[in-house]
Amino acid sequence: MDILLVASAFNSLSQRLYAELTDLGHRVDVVLATHGPDPVRAAVHDRRPDLIVAPMLKTALPEDIWREQTCLIVHPGPPGDRGPSALDWAIADSAPRWGVTVLQAEAAMDAGDIWAAESFPVPAVGKSDLYRNEASDAAVAAVLLAVRRFADASFKPRPQTGDPDASHAPVHVVWRDLFRQERRRVDWAHDSTETVLRKLRGADSQPGVLDELLGHEVFLHGGHPEDRLRGRPGELLATRAGAVCRATRDGAVWIPELRPRKNSGDPAPFRRPAASVLASFAGRPLDLPEAAVPLDLPPRRRTWTDIRYRQRGDVGFLRFSFPGGAMSTDQCRRLLAAYRYALTRRTSVLVLGGARDFFSNGIHLNVIEAAADPGEESWTNLTAMDDLVEAVLRTTDRVVVAALAGNAAAGGAMLALAADQVWCRTGAVLNPHYRRMGLYGSEFWTYSLPRRAGSDTAHRLTEEALPLSAASAERLGLVDRLVPTGPGEFAAEVERLAAGLAAAPDLGQRIAAKAAAHHADEQARPLADYRRDELARMYAIFFDPTAPYHALRSAFVRKQPTGDARPLAQAVGAVR
Repeated sequence: MDILLVASAFNSLSQRLYAELTDLGHRVDVVLATHGPDPVRAAVHDRRPDLIVAPMLKTALPEDIWREQTCLIVHPGPPGDRGPSALDWAIADSAPRWGVTVLQAEAAMDAGDIWAAESFPVPAVGKSDLYRNEASDAAVAAVLLAVRRFADASFKPRPQTGDPDASHAPVHVVWRDLFRQERRRVDWAHDSTETVLRKLRGADSQPGVLDELLGHEVFLHGGHPEDRLRGRPGELLATRAGAVCRATRDGAVWIPELRPRKNSGDPAPFRRPAASVLASFAGRPLDLPEAAVPLDLPPRRRTWTDIRYRQRGDVGFLRFSFPGGAMSTDQCRRLLAAYRYALTRRTSVLVLGGARDFFSNGIHLNVIEAAADPGEESWTNLTAMDDLVEAVLRTTDRVVVAALAGNAAAGGAMLALAADQVWCRTGAVLNPHYRRMGLYGSEFWTYSLPRRAGSDTAHRLTEEALPLSAASAERLGLVDRLVPTGPGEFAAEVERLAAGLAAAPDLGQRIAAKAAAHHADEQARPLADYRRDELARMYAIFFDPTAPYHALRSAFVRKQPTGDARPLAQAVGAVR
């Protein structure tokens, strides 16, 4: 079928649906609704789709469209749930399970006939993590079922009210209001640590929890427990890796990121590491201790750190998890130091990646945008990322596995491809390209991508700049093993697979063959040549104030439209 996705942003769910529907042979295009209804009307007129699917909309579809064509809305709540803050309420109410409903567009919000619904568990994670993982799995399953039912033409969707079909039980309708800041606000003197964490998790990416620090109104983003540090409720206690620790009435929490509140006339503020935001208020580094913890943190500790190392027998696990998947200069350097530490350990297999959610999205555009000289910071960040990727590529004494629990993009995708094996959860999406940010790319992509997919496919992937499902990435040679688990089971399954790899009788031969292949590649063309040529192209972009990268980066960071509302198939060649 011809399917048009209408979305307010080409976000993680929109990308996954685009990729998975395309895998099934549907002809899929995407139009963004950020510029009002006219581009949507134009896309519908030009594309004449059989079906319209809205994975994520902040505005209503034009009535003239949904009255003329079947339009399916993806609502992140169970059947009967209505309102704009479904996941926020699920987290606030500590719901053990929640759901996703695919319903037909009509005038009243979330009131249309139900085409499909799926439920999912609600673990104690942030809202954005939940959305990208458990909710995304349920949404994709529900949309694919609804598409099959639509294609069958005999399916009758279930009305939510006045159901004339006695075979269906009545839908229990619950309207949930917009989850406003008044409900999110933390009472540091009285809220328990678990209550504070629940409030922070319910707003970790958007909209954040409005609060005040150092006399400035800020939004708090993300929250993790701390088991040892204590102080007066609301007091700042320490920093760690850019995060700040703040006391509650019965404990403390780590807050990785802050966003200043917008003042009249100011450009749109954005999230960045908490300590750097507070230092900008004070005009100097914070007068707080750095509460360092060892890489191999004991499992009994209940504290936050973004990089950990653990060893089980002959397998080392280097875990890292950065907000939004972005990696700043500091994060790249600390991860490289941790990687070098892992190489000193006696292991035959080294696994890289977090237990769930993002693998990596490459350089940290928010930190770059906030820098005094964004071009210089872009360069510093990129060279730090290159150092990390090069260290992985030059490892010849063990098998390195990149375990992708979630999405990977740009330099983060190339970090994964630098490993010997890439294991990928089936729900992950890969974007192995840079073009939509106006960049040529680095991180040895001109070596790793053709090595795995061939030169022609590598060229197509970087030029088309479209998302890939995990299954498509495997077919193209970018992924070696699909891991068909839920988000909560991925880490345990990777441990089982890694133990099996370490026990394989031919592992020594594999490592020897890897070392020989690396030596042959170095003789043919050294890695240093790839790095030099890529960085020369990137240097020219970073230090050219007229390069599209700077405007695209700023718009991305500040969540502003870029001015291109054309359908994806038309707009794909627009960024040079």
